[in-house]
Amino acid sequence: MRAGQQLASMLRWTRAWRLPREGLGPHGPSFARVPVAPSSSSGGRGGAEPRPLPLSYRLLDGEAALPAVVFLHGLFGSKTNFNSIAKILAQQTGRRVLTVDARNHGDSPHSPDMSYEIMSQDLQDLLPQLGLVPCVVVGHSMGGKTAMLLALQRDMAVRQHLLTNLVEVDGRFVWRVNLDALTQHLDKILAFPQRQESYLGPTLFLLGGNSQFVHPSHHPEIMRLFPRAQMQTVPNAGHWIHADRPQDFIAAIRGFLV
Repeated sequence: MRAGQQLASMLRWTRAWRLPREGLGPHGPSFARVPVAPSSSSGGRGGAEPRPLPLSYRLLDGEAALPAVVFLHGLFGSKTNFNSIAKILAQQTGRRVLTVDARNHGDSPHSPDMSYEIMSQDLQDLLPQLGLVPCVVVGHSMGGKTAMLLALQRDMAVRQHLLTNLVEVDGRFVWRVNLDALTQHLDKILAFPQRQESYLGPTLFLLGGNSQFVHPSHHPEIMRLFPRAQMQTVPNAGHWIHADRPQDFIAAIRGFLV
């Protein structure tokens, strides 16, 4: 509940905040434009299913015979959150490493459609196109939930599972994330879809020793959905383990890949 209240408060604050053009220097900063996709779940066709979006990504080259590692960022994040770690992991393991911007984040298109189901569909559309099936998925927070659902929905897509923000639009600076869509669907993002099936592949949940995001009361449901799950606590780390303890984070991933 505390985490949900903090996120809701952050959304209210960021929606109200706008960066003034004054005081930015003679030329101002350079920002790319974010594409906007029309809603595919409304518009007079009887509630059509949302369509996958072409996500923005960065792929580091590696050995094609090894399953790639795919990083999924958290709420308000972007693929750049994992830049340094992705480079190190690619160098140390020789694997291809993919970082992806979720819809409504980073350089990926904006859309009013936002749920874990559609974020999973975005990845199911992208990964085969890049020849990254099967792969090892590493997700943080919202990205972790997306990875969980991806594993539960498409066992073929996931062999293993491991659990700068302004843009100029129409002459004004706004947040790169799609705050309207995130605000509208915040309850879905904070929750997790009800699933009956289980994922029987190896799974690692990394928990920050100073974080309360994963409560012990969640463990029985985690074990029901992921019977082979291991839970590893990283001391002196909060919710952002990869930022607080990057070397421990990399070591945990490498140990899991063996």
